[in-house]
Amino acid sequence: MAIGGDAAGLVVVGDGAGDDNIILNPEFDDGLDNWAGNGCKIELHDALDDGKVLPANGKYFVAATGRTDTWNGVQQDVTARMQRKLLYEATATVRLHAAAGGGAVAPCEVRATLGVQTADGRQQYLGVGKSQVSDKEWVQLQGKILLNSTVAKASIYIEGPPAGVDVLLDSLVVKHAQKAPPAPAPDFEKLEYGANIIQNSNLDDGLNGWFPLGPCTLSVHDGGPRVLPPMAQESLALDDEPLNGKHIHVTNRTQTWMGPAQIITDKLTLYATYQVSAWVRVGAQAGGAPQNINVAVAVDSQWLNGGQVLARDERWYEVGGAFRVEDKPATRVMVYVQGPDAGVDLMVAGLQVFPVDRKARVKHLRRLTDKVRKRDVVVKVTGADSGAVKQDAGGVEVRVRQVSNSFPLGSCIMRTNMDNEDFVDFFTKNFNWAVFGNELKWYWTEPQRGQVNYGDADDLLRLCSDHGMCVRGHCIFWEVDNAVQQWVKTLSADDLSAAVKSRLTGLLTRYKGKFRHYDVNNEMLHGSFYQDKLGKDIRATMFKTAAELDPDALLFVNDYNVESMCDIRATPEAYIQQIIGLQEQGAPVGGVGLQGHVSNPVGPVIRSVLDRLAVLGLPIWFTEVDVSSANEHVRADDLEVMLREAYAHPAVEGVMLWGFWELFMSRDDAHLVDAEGQVNETGRRLLQLKHEWLTHAHGHADDNGEFRFRGHHGEYHVDVTTPTGKISQTFTVDKDDAPLVLNIKV
Repeated sequence: MAIGGDAAGLVVVGDGAGDDNIILNPEFDDGLDNWAGNGCKIELHDALDDGKVLPANGKYFVAATGRTDTWNGVQQDVTARMQRKLLYEATATVRLHAAAGGGAVAPCEVRATLGVQTADGRQQYLGVGKSQVSDKEWVQLQGKILLNSTVAKASIYIEGPPAGVDVLLDSLVVKHAQKAPPAPAPDFEKLEYGANIIQNSNLDDGLNGWFPLGPCTLSVHDGGPRVLPPMAQESLALDDEPLNGKHIHVTNRTQTWMGPAQIITDKLTLYATYQVSAWVRVGAQAGGAPQNINVAVAVDSQWLNGGQVLARDERWYEVGGAFRVEDKPATRVMVYVQGPDAGVDLMVAGLQVFPVDRKARVKHLRRLTDKVRKRDVVVKVTGADSGAVKQDAGGVEVRVRQVSNSFPLGSCIMRTNMDNEDFVDFFTKNFNWAVFGNELKWYWTEPQRGQVNYGDADDLLRLCSDHGMCVRGHCIFWEVDNAVQQWVKTLSADDLSAAVKSRLTGLLTRYKGKFRHYDVNNEMLHGSFYQDKLGKDIRATMFKTAAELDPDALLFVNDYNVESMCDIRATPEAYIQQIIGLQEQGAPVGGVGLQGHVSNPVGPVIRSVLDRLAVLGLPIWFTEVDVSSANEHVRADDLEVMLREAYAHPAVEGVMLWGFWELFMSRDDAHLVDAEGQVNETGRRLLQLKHEWLTHAHGHADDNGEFRFRGHHGEYHVDVTTPTGKISQTFTVDKDDAPLVLNIKV
């Protein structure tokens, strides 16, 4: 099967679509034939260390020795055998070994990487798989590869350990990945939506069903709230069923994890999304120190976050969140409330854990959408004398078709994706905004001091411009320490200040007017590198300088976990406080970015956060949305929740997906399109929503020559047919409360 492009000098790619291993001599039966060292030597062995290290599979293994850098290792050229746009799965059996004269070897990460030289001379390095490896045993490293580009050369190699450590390779298999049939949609027919699975939640039967986790003491008291928490009310529509005022009081807590608990193993339905809601409070022992309170779900040895809140005083606080179990637990599932410091009393009232009826909420969201995203339109057909057209037999027929919805819906794209025309086709047909995955970040454009390269960003920007797409600039700086390149970390305060100024000037001068938004300093709720080095004013200075350099760009804060109520560092209140603090320092904050890397989204929780942030009066964007589930039907439901909640909220002005193509997502089981271009159920759900959010109308003008409809904002085409002829026209429905009157003379 041939690949696209027939440039002179390219190696013709062979048929790699079968089940055969494309690696030649995979277990070294023919010695070192077809193998080479990538910057190092390779040696063939049948044993090492007096027989303590033996082959795992065949008769031999290879050692990469004399390694002077992390990228050195065993490699094989696969240019003629790897087919473009075909998904491969790779399995390498690897181990570490001390170099001659070396000491003990610490476990470290070993990676399989595909090095590619494209037809136009660009060098790309595609991660295939990685695993923690030691010198004690052989480890299987597994992963997948998709080659987007037409290549002049492609080699797969094993790398990763520090210089001086030998890497052993026992075997390497690279085959075309077989597609597993998609799992069916979960059966929720017997699921009782809204039913609380917590036994004796209202404590009418004392502590029956409850037990203390750890040697703490539980008791029942009056004085608790008498209404359900608001997020539960919105899901359950039970505001007419008050709580009875009883609560559990937990004393003698000697560890943070101690609190009230219940076993819910037999009450869970796999793949169902459960909303969590409760009132919680801490005792006077906290002394005013903020206390983390968390509803936790222990699934065997795995911990799931059911919601978190930061209690700053002795009031009752609402805690809300959600969780889902996708694998049958081996032993038990336990829900418990924990978090405050040892010695601090904990109080819990009205704990609710119930499966969410997402379809019921869709009806509610459609009503909200009709108010927020539509406008009344009057098509007024008049004659040449401006009077109503005479209604002869058949009348005046009006046919309206919406061509595009103006709501910004975009996706992340990376430079390597440009080489896959199938990716580009889906991207340009289904999105109207773009954001670059890495190519604008400082560590990408200047990985070494003074070595600035905007080539990848330029290429992506050109693609978006050619297709009329708006682009977000992500990001100028990134406040989290591990996202800062090493050379920046070594700078003195004066040199760092100069480098920050140079970065701002270089980026925003080069691209002035090209990016509609900028995320100025990414994830300031979760990191403080620049603030720690340059002082508390640096963040506001970044905003002010950016605004001076590119006044037309809207400048955003951008952070994660805010929308999920699962992170006490990133509460809506903390975000609001940060934004107001920046504004008080003169920072022209123009928008609020919610990344949207969510798990098990629940509508009322998402909307509660949006409502709180909306008080700022700034546009809210979901900037990096992805959802993850092994079942693509559940994943589709998750994505629909996020998109519908965003589209139905008046403060949200755009949504960006953090990718859609398999292998080019930041999370596993998050894609909408598989690696070979097949749209899955999640992708189909996106397309269905896009279709639903287009308005089509057809009918006849009334006696006054008017045809009325209510339509989504966006671009339209109208055909008006009268007894004397037909007129076609395009028009735009913008956001406005007043009806749009479209006058058409015939």
